[in-house]
Amino acid sequence: MALIGVLGGMGPLATVDFLDQVVRLTGASCDQEHLPMVVANLPHTPDRSRAIIDGAADPLPALIDGIDLLNRNGVALIVIPCNSAHHWYAQLSERSAAPILHISEASVAALPREARRVALLATGGTLASDFYQSALGVRGMEPVLPGAAAQADVAACIAAVKAGDIDEAAAHLGAALAALAQEDVDAALMACTEIPLAARALRDAALPLVDSTRALARATVDYALARGWNRPV
Repeated sequence: MALIGVLGGMGPLATVDFLDQVVRLTGASCDQEHLPMVVANLPHTPDRSRAIIDGAADPLPALIDGIDLLNRNGVALIVIPCNSAHHWYAQLSERSAAPILHISEASVAALPREARRVALLATGGTLASDFYQSALGVRGMEPVLPGAAAQADVAACIAAVKAGDIDEAAAHLGAALAALAQEDVDAALMACTEIPLAARALRDAALPLVDSTRALARATVDYALARGWNRPV
């Protein structure tokens, strides 16, 4: 039996959202047609963004421990529903016995083909890591980063989701989107897996939104179904 390994807990609500989307996207008609998964929910992993920006506690040892745990369970694929953790993608891939899907590749592929200017809604660490900017550039798209005030709203949105206050998170997200809508952008990429949870509480979004959690879930399901992992042995 092929297992999908999920390196999660960053944060817990985002991991649950990812699992929910994998289940919903699988298209199963009974329990036995769903995809087998092993979930390492590791919320004590040090803050990824603070480590990238400020040199705070290094999360890599905890991330490596998570990869080792999944390796011991013999998973055939690993996915990480945390964007900023992909700053260490190379080190994690080197340690992993299974391939690891890259969330930025899945997310950029989900953007409308006609999009040219794409706003990035992400932690400061993900923006500093620059892998989304590179992935967009490969596709001929221009990344648009929020200004200081809008980025403060994005950060507050993420923090509010982690604290369980979705209404506050949605208010901050709405303010960030309103500011970015003035920047002549075609779409906003929610490049933090907390942000889609806030977006669902918005009545109206000022920009078309692309969900990195859903994009990763879709890529995971596509990978697994193409290999028949949904078929009972």
